Amino acid sequence: MIRFYCPDIEQNPVMPEMESGHCVRVLRHQPGDLLEVVDGRGGLYTVRLVDAHPKRAMIEIVERRDCPFYWEGKLVVGVAPTKNMDRMEWLVEKGTEVGMDGFFPLLCRFSERKEIKRERLEKTAVSAMKQSLKATLPEIGEMTPFARFIDKYKGFPGKFIAHCVDDGERRLLSREYHPGEDTVILIGPEGDFSAEEIRMALDAGFVPVSLGEARLRTETAALTALETFHIVGQLKKQ
Repeated sequence: MIRFYCPDIEQNPVMPEMESGHCVRVLRHQPGDLLEVVDGRGGLYTVRLVDAHPKRAMIEIVERRDCPFYWEGKLVVGVAPTKNMDRMEWLVEKGTEVGMDGFFPLLCRFSERKEIKRERLEKTAVSAMKQSLKATLPEIGEMTPFARFIDKYKGFPGKFIAHCVDDGERRLLSREYHPGEDTVILIGPEGDFSAEEIRMALDAGFVPVSLGEARLRTETAALTALETFHIVGQLKKQ
């Protein structure tokens, strides 16, 4: 069954315009049809279509149930966006499918992109959430200066920075990550983090890590980190 998204379903059981159009114009649902709706906060609803309006379809709740995460602890990614915005949309799509709690574009010294269209990334995340049969929408942040992001997440027990400086201090992420901890990882621009940014992160307790021997694009590195978190977590459960 195709899922729809209605963030305020319990307070206002009317689907957003885009969801209403998909439901009524594209799929041609009629009043009385049963649908599945998620609220982006872990709630999965069986609903009945009451008014098949193509811009504001009204629904009524038949049943609600919770969809718990299949991972423990928060997983947050801070990424310096690439010049090509399509790559960031791809990353948000795949990161949502794989499973993440937060995605924050970082403004770094060597950032190729200084601003983003958050709404585009949020729409991508909504589509990926529904397609991957999740009920929780990751937080998509505004462009955040590096120093401010470091200060915001310095209290997380799991803190990592993936940089490319071959200084002998980096350790494999798979060996450093502890499943269940609230965890954040920093992924830099194609020109890498500056020496000052790396020092700032290390002074805040971030652990320098490697994602392997290959040189990865920014979006590939971020997805590899998320996959590492999930695979290590799955192995620890066995």
